Amino acid sequence: MARTEPALADLVAAARAGDRRATARLLTVVENNTAAAPELSRLVKGGDAQIVGITGSPGVGKSTLVSALIAAWREQGLRVGVLAVDPSSPFTGGAILGDRVRMADHALDPGVYIRSIATRGHLGGLTATTTAGVRLLEGLGFDTVIVETVGVGQAEVEIASLADTTLLLLAPGMGDGIQAVKAGVVEIADVYVVNKADRPGADGTVRDLKAMMSLVRREPGEWRQPVCTTVASERKGIDDLVAAIGKHRDWLSEGDRLALKRRQRAAAEIRARVDADLRRRYRVTDALAEAVANGETDVASAARSVLGDTG
Repeated sequence: MARTEPALADLVAAARAGDRRATARLLTVVENNTAAAPELSRLVKGGDAQIVGITGSPGVGKSTLVSALIAAWREQGLRVGVLAVDPSSPFTGGAILGDRVRMADHALDPGVYIRSIATRGHLGGLTATTTAGVRLLEGLGFDTVIVETVGVGQAEVEIASLADTTLLLLAPGMGDGIQAVKAGVVEIADVYVVNKADRPGADGTVRDLKAMMSLVRREPGEWRQPVCTTVASERKGIDDLVAAIGKHRDWLSEGDRLALKRRQRAAAEIRARVDADLRRRYRVTDALAEAVANGETDVASAARSVLGDTG
């Protein structure tokens, strides 16, 4: 460990100075939860990055919008990190879509770091290590960290517990306006974005969203989600979207809202780590599963035996 610590410290220093290879190596430590991960956590602490989550159905233009947002924040002189979650290849386990080509304009910018990460079978639109990755980038001095989820359905809402501000992208012509009334993902959004707004039906999608929101009762001072329209491929509407994200950040900063959200995120991360450790510690054997399947014992008794509960 004496030899490992200086190496990690050197990587951290290089990553904070903008070395993307060093950042990549540190994220690999986090993603694979290697033996160096605890020491890395001690070396990289703090940070006050704005965490922006971007979610929506496949094909609504999430990656293109991310690219446009990166450009806008870079014009403000902000350092931007992106964790883009892709489905896993069934053969290699790696990220399968490779749609980071839509962010190729930023490939040589030292103020931008983009990482594709595979879900590895994890549900919810994220990965099991996304939160740790966000915490690392925040500690390395990034001003804004964008988390782009894998294309999600109605129940994949983990992003809300991770991001400070969650954007939900919809597109006209995909039925999203009607789905918005019932989809669980809509309930988590802080800002609605109707992308590809130059297409027919965009106005109808906006109307559907506003009609839906008019049915929701809000107490005085509660956040009311704005509806932004964008054509991300042409960077239209991006300035208004950046302003809406900033207003939500300002609203969170009033009172204890942002601190509460960060505490909730930390608690969720702790619970996830405890769950993972418990699953590793208390393994269900094939013999025990077979005993339950054959009716030799019941599920509750089997669970108690796994936990070592003899009472």
